[in-house]
Amino acid sequence: MNTALDTTDDVPATAAALPDILRFMQLLWALAHGLQTTSKRMTHAVGITGPQRLALRVIGLFPGVSAGDLALILHLHPSTLTGVLQRLVSQQLVTRIGDPGDRRRAVLRLTPRGLRANARRRGTVEAAIGRALEGITERDRKVTRRVLGRLAEYLDRAQTAVRVADQLPPRKQLRKPSRSRLPHRS
Repeated sequence: MNTALDTTDDVPATAAALPDILRFMQLLWALAHGLQTTSKRMTHAVGITGPQRLALRVIGLFPGVSAGDLALILHLHPSTLTGVLQRLVSQQLVTRIGDPGDRRRAVLRLTPRGLRANARRRGTVEAAIGRALEGITERDRKVTRRVLGRLAEYLDRAQTAVRVADQLPPRKQLRKPSRSRLPHRS
């Protein structure tokens, strides 16, 4: 069976000649585009985006999860998750409840409407992914998860390094003195 990484049947010769790293990036961009497109279609069909659906599913699997734990599970920055959760709460799919063990913390639960939305599979991103994974061996899935996990980890580390560098005070740049500032030679 040919895969997107080892076939040139459906890509122009120039794309097939790309170095391995660029071929990976090409596929990752295609995957990101496919997820975005499917998410937009799902918004019209189901009423929620792909990221909202993923959050809804995880909250359904782990009732009482905190927003912080959900952010870790989803590999999202808490500020990104805040917007996702606000939309789910405003659509009455999720509710925030004070944690009885810690008043500073809120936990997330699905509302009855959220439970119905969570049960729906047709027209969702995960249904499309499920169809795509049909016939893929568990071994290949495991390798794919490992590779994608490593890529995500490295990209996250690189982004964190950029954020840290952005917070450092600017370095003084060495400038050549202008001719007018040079001592006058006699």
